[in-house]
Amino acid sequence: MKRLTALLMSLALALGLAGCSAPSSLEGVDLDNALVVYFSATGNTEEAAGYIAGAIGADVFEIVPADPYTSEDLTWTDPESRVSTEHDARVAGETVTVELTQTTPDNWDSYDTVFIGYPIWWGEAAWPVDTFVQSNDFTGKTVIPFCTSASSGLGESGQLLAELAGAGDWMEGQRFPSGVTQRDVEAWLDQNGL
Repeated sequence: MKRLTALLMSLALALGLAGCSAPSSLEGVDLDNALVVYFSATGNTEEAAGYIAGAIGADVFEIVPADPYTSEDLTWTDPESRVSTEHDARVAGETVTVELTQTTPDNWDSYDTVFIGYPIWWGEAAWPVDTFVQSNDFTGKTVIPFCTSASSGLGESGQLLAELAGAGDWMEGQRFPSGVTQRDVEAWLDQNGL
């Protein structure tokens, strides 16, 4: 009975919100020449990127570290793991550059809109994305960040990437849960007029 009541209340709230039509900062974004760029450590961001690209008919570019992260590298609770030592180096003010197999997508100049996806690491975009952003010119491009995370929000990750890029029209992004679904992505796109 409690589950049914909770379900009915959620449905009523969703229907009530559906009638609201607040203007979105993403309305009017040109998707004719769109690219979805992503780095995915465990597959969650890759899924979200695939759903976005499929829904809007965009090309896809994967950010691939030259030295891939293993599951042991990603154990953030181990102070000796790769992500932990890289994070500590960043906190200490050191530059952590993750070399990529390819820094610039083919036909980069032809894209007007770029979605950039990444997992959240310590409240920031995973650092392979920093290398990608610093390696490319975003002048004249609309950039929409998105992230996946079990619990962290988007935070200032998009703003920090915009500062690194130094160019482009960076929009407000979106955080998806680790178990992102096609429905999650399509709801976000619909909500923003995309």
